[in-house]
Amino acid sequence: MADTSIKVGIIAAAGGNAARHKAPAGLYTPDERRRRDASKWTLVQGLLAPFQFLVFLISLGLIVRFLLTGEGLGAANVSVIAKTLTLYTIMVTGAVWEKDVFGQYLFAPAFFWEDVVSMGVIALHTAYLWFLLMGGLAPVQMMLLALAAYAIYVVNAAQFLWKLRLARLQAQEAAPKGGAA
Repeated sequence: MADTSIKVGIIAAAGGNAARHKAPAGLYTPDERRRRDASKWTLVQGLLAPFQFLVFLISLGLIVRFLLTGEGLGAANVSVIAKTLTLYTIMVTGAVWEKDVFGQYLFAPAFFWEDVVSMGVIALHTAYLWFLLMGGLAPVQMMLLALAAYAIYVVNAAQFLWKLRLARLQAQEAAPKGGAA
């Protein structure tokens, strides 16, 4: 409690409105929650995330099939390309969503670590495309690189699911309790 008062006091001393700039108790301030709910990009993210997960599952199956049988390299490569393009799409639209909600395209404090891990996911997917176009890795090595990218993607997806849960819990806490007004 004292820690929050100190932060509010520092913000006020720096010329900010202490009541308006008070550190949020949860993931979103009331203004950020309002902007999140009003942003068309919230729906876009809500649709793209499960689609990307479906593409991931299909691709994972094709990669495992190739690694186990040696068959289907072309299909596995196409699936990783599809996963990568889906990832790029969700990352760009997610950055626009973050700008709508938090006022910056990436690395807003509420999603800083998710964005950091997302950069790793993008780097590994992009490395896959690079090696696919330029050569330098054998097919099995390519699939192992894709699996590494997918492992980090699963960690990143878990981060975002955790934040979704936190947002829902925060919304429940903020909702008016039943009873007479």
